[in-house]
Amino acid sequence: FSLNLAADCNAVLKALQPIFQEQGMTETVHNWEDHGYLVTYIKKNGSFANLRIHPHGLVLVDLQSYNDDMKGREEVDQLLNKVEERMKELFHGNIKRVKRLPAILRGGVIDRYWPTADGRLVEYDIDEVVYDEDSPFQNIKILHSKQFGNILILSGDVNLAESDLAYTQAIMGSGKEDYTGKEVLILGGGDGGILYEIVKLKPKMVTMVASNIDQMVIDGCKKHMRKTCGDVLDNLKGECYQVLIEDCIPVLKRYAKEGRMFDYVINDLTAVPISTSPEEDSTWEFLRLILDLSMKVLKQDGKYFTQGNCINLTDALTLYEEQLSRLYCPVEFSKETVCVPSYMELWVFYTIWKKQTDI
Repeated sequence: FSLNLAADCNAVLKALQPIFQEQGMTETVHNWEDHGYLVTYIKKNGSFANLRIHPHGLVLVDLQSYNDDMKGREEVDQLLNKVEERMKELFHGNIKRVKRLPAILRGGVIDRYWPTADGRLVEYDIDEVVYDEDSPFQNIKILHSKQFGNILILSGDVNLAESDLAYTQAIMGSGKEDYTGKEVLILGGGDGGILYEIVKLKPKMVTMVASNIDQMVIDGCKKHMRKTCGDVLDNLKGECYQVLIEDCIPVLKRYAKEGRMFDYVINDLTAVPISTSPEEDSTWEFLRLILDLSMKVLKQDGKYFTQGNCINLTDALTLYEEQLSRLYCPVEFSKETVCVPSYMELWVFYTIWKKQTDI
């Protein structure tokens, strides 16, 4: 409750006391004089409420209860309704704002709460744990959402859902590219979504380098994310594609040494790289190494596609763009913002190409 005037802490306490006493809750009052009251109410079944009264005009009620049935939730709602009614009677229209937050469900079998890239907590409509395994490097979860389908979550980071074709299309150039007869290199992409969509476009050859940490991701996705990957992960080789379960850095170095070139390089590696190599001491050094090696295997008129970050993380995006000016060859770039359904936020994607120099 946010009030239009200072709160008489004692008056608020006396007005709300009967509501909690009717529930058979015992009361403990802490009075900090100029800093208001903290009152705790405890019920025999373990439920408790915290009432925090700030003298400047803010009153907070936090109720925690172990109820896994509809009757229990109704009792909580009824108690909070009584508190709201009593506060309105007490302050006669001097309440500026009343905000009631939905209950946070703790300790459940299914975890419904996952953070966005910019640190906001989102509650998903998760109703089933489809897959939950630990690889030597990360936890791999596939959870089912009623509206987004199965969602791949790696070490707490929402990666991709069956609903997220917009992500895959954006990191492929948003339908503006002709992949027919082209050589394509995918870095990462263990969910198989990019590979599945590009194979449909009749390329000459797609090489997907799924880092060795992704083998379990591939195993989980080919079974539980088939709306995303189709059947391309069933075999590591097809008519126009191959999947290499190797660290992408040695592969890129080998291709650069051999002079192998690609029309498109698509970087779908994890946003927070995992590495133990001395030359990759920081995230930015890792990203710059990947960029440099990718440019070495990219044709002069080729394009490099990658995800950026949440549009709200402007500092991170700026730092990424600064890395582009530090590569071994001059590059240019463009970017677009796309709404990725299961991310519940806008996401920035980059297209990078070698700067054409006058002869």
